Amino acid sequence: MKKLLSLCILTISILFTTQSCTNAQQKNQDSALFMEENISFAAEQYGLMLDKVEDSASIVNPKSFIEGKMKYIRPQEWTSGFFPGSLWYIYELTGDEKWKTMAVKYTEALDTIQYFTGNHDVGFMIYCSYGNGLRLAGTEEYKDVILNAAKSLSTRYIPEAGIIQSWNANKSKDWECPVIIDNMMNLELLFEATKLSGDSSFYHIAVTHADNTIKNHYRPDYSTWHVIDYSKSDGSVRHRNTHQGYSDESAWSRGQSWGIYGYILCYRETKDQKYLEQAEKALNFIANHPNYPEDGVPYWDYDAPDIPETYRDASAGAILASALYELSTYSNKMDYKAWADKIVASLASPAYRAPLGENGDFLLMHSVGSIPHGNEIDVPLNYADYYYLEALTRKLAAEK
Repeated sequence: MKKLLSLCILTISILFTTQSCTNAQQKNQDSALFMEENISFAAEQYGLMLDKVEDSASIVNPKSFIEGKMKYIRPQEWTSGFFPGSLWYIYELTGDEKWKTMAVKYTEALDTIQYFTGNHDVGFMIYCSYGNGLRLAGTEEYKDVILNAAKSLSTRYIPEAGIIQSWNANKSKDWECPVIIDNMMNLELLFEATKLSGDSSFYHIAVTHADNTIKNHYRPDYSTWHVIDYSKSDGSVRHRNTHQGYSDESAWSRGQSWGIYGYILCYRETKDQKYLEQAEKALNFIANHPNYPEDGVPYWDYDAPDIPETYRDASAGAILASALYELSTYSNKMDYKAWADKIVASLASPAYRAPLGENGDFLLMHSVGSIPHGNEIDVPLNYADYYYLEALTRKLAAEK
């Protein structure tokens, strides 16, 4: 009887193990097919976009597609690095040299931006383009561009407040030294500059900014204000406001994603535990928020008054997914990869991913620039595509 019981237990164990292996294999196959289809679609869709862009008499930079017309931007516009950055990611995902050629062309069209000091966005403009180019092509000349851009960004550092000033003073809003949560994303440029040059001043500015952002930008529930206005004379906080969110006290969705992404990259570059904990706690705020939707793609503001009858922001979802993939390599507080997979699956669905040849040949529909300004509402945006492609790249790396 004991032998029979043991045999039964062994048989069940073998069957369970076999089924588990079969399920895991099927899951891997499904993921591989998902990635193959999404990479193929991205290349085909952006191929159509490039055909139109290349037909222009001069080098142009697409940002959005609004009311049937492509919106092109100047190099000085804050999103100018995302289109060349997307080309770099498609090159990385496909291995096709033609994408590298195009990425180089549209990256180097931003050459003058390394000296731009008009706002903090030089980090977005240069690191998403030249930073990816250095990583994937190893072009030595790109190092100097990144260093010059970091020097330009550093001119906006205000020692009295220990922050990088985002925008210039605004009398109509009574802002003396406004800093937005988006600025956390520009710190990656400074960390890279220290690694390339050995000059620790860039690192010091980055961590000081990150520390003061924890201190002044975040609420007790780990949501973040959009804008903090500082005194340049003594570094005190003058105002806490929004610019693109529903209200001063609301949680603007893309801002929450920017902050989380920023603290994950700060942890990567410093290994300081407080940055990891900040990201984890800010993610808990989202995970437990009653207005966080089932498909994982946020409404434009977590406190928008007309949820669920309001706009989603695919860009906030794409940034969040990319950040979650990276966090999954550092922390097991939650199943961050499964969370990221859920968002990416939603973004890849017909609810958010455009049909081939539509949507101005951008990948994702339904992003929001700024509802308070009536600007870029429920349209494709180049940074939504960029972070979606980055998320796919990180997903692929996580599943190898």
